[in-house]
Amino acid sequence: MPSAATNAERFRELHRRHRLFVLPNAWDVPSARIFEDAGFPAVATSSAGVMVSLGYPDGEGIPRAEYLAAVRRIAEKVAIPLSVDIVAGFGPSVADAVETVRQVIEIGGVGVNLEDVDPATERLRPLEAQLERVRAIREYAEAAGVPVVLNARTDALTHGAGTARDRFREAIRRARAYRDAGADCVYPMRLVEGDAIARFLAESPGALNVMVRPGLPTLPELERMGVRRVSFGPAASYAALGLLRRVAADILGARSFERLLDGALTFDELNRLARPAHGSGVAQDVPPSGRARAGPRRSRRPSRRS
Repeated sequence: MPSAATNAERFRELHRRHRLFVLPNAWDVPSARIFEDAGFPAVATSSAGVMVSLGYPDGEGIPRAEYLAAVRRIAEKVAIPLSVDIVAGFGPSVADAVETVRQVIEIGGVGVNLEDVDPATERLRPLEAQLERVRAIREYAEAAGVPVVLNARTDALTHGAGTARDRFREAIRRARAYRDAGADCVYPMRLVEGDAIARFLAESPGALNVMVRPGLPTLPELERMGVRRVSFGPAASYAALGLLRRVAADILGARSFERLLDGALTFDELNRLARPAHGSGVAQDVPPSGRARAGPRRSRRPSRRS
């Protein structure tokens, strides 16, 4: 049974290789287990997928405890590294974001995705304020002994001021600053077009995450460009629910259930998805429970299993 630190290093190594890896985003235990069984080396949560499945729109309207309880169920069933989308950190303060990361580590997560839009204003958080969060998370993870992979998302391409060129320059500026502050990977939301991706990498070299969406170059093309990570985002949940909508239309309109049965799992296969994968259950080596500070801890850490 791998320790949290070992799983985190496995996940970090995927970002250091000079080749692309695909990170699927799950929204519940069965979807995460399907990705694991398919052979993906790691899995992440989709904030939108998880939250909507629980009856909340994407964002921080869901209580943190309820969201992380759903994530814990996934962590308990998969053996591969799990990264958790923590939106903007679940709270206005740096300490809130660090506390969220502490809880992510405690339940078995070894990566986080952090956004730079302030939910209270729906605008980009000032750069220095976001850098405080990135630095504090990095320091806390190092002190905890779990090298959490921090994927720093910027929404500058959509929420930045000025022209499209101005927004692109702001995304570059933020990506460079986030890397310098300790981010392992940067994620410019809505960076899709091939030429723009190539320019971004030329001006901000390092591990880059792009998301599957219409217009994105093929995986071989992205690998040739030097992209390290392609995530599904909520695309898999879109696909699954889109299939259900087509099935419903077929049954009510065409009076056919053929699509409902085509490619469906069996009862036994469905049940197996509720069972842990072989070797799942990450041995934890994180600080004891309690309110996290926005900075490193130096105290001795007992072993923990989740």
